[in-house]
Amino acid sequence: MKPPTLSARRDNTHCLLDSVILRQRLKNDAELSRCLSLAPSSISKIRCGRNTASDEILLRMHEVFDISIAELKLLASMQARMEAVF
Repeated sequence: MKPPTLSARRDNTHCLLDSVILRQRLKNDAELSRCLSLAPSSISKIRCGRNTASDEILLRMHEVFDISIAELKLLASMQARMEAVF
């Protein structure tokens, strides 16, 4: 059996983004970007792994959605661990 490749991870799951979207009952990444006053491309780059969620974005999520910084950092670190595996 072949090990998973980078393309196998391209199912577009992202612990942090998906958790926030579900928790806030948002429809999609576009709605998340509007709520955070970010360009949709910023969210897209985070989702596909070209960028990580910066401290500024985590702080904005905390301010807008009242999610603790500790929880946001935990979700971001879970994503980093998943990416390290693939």
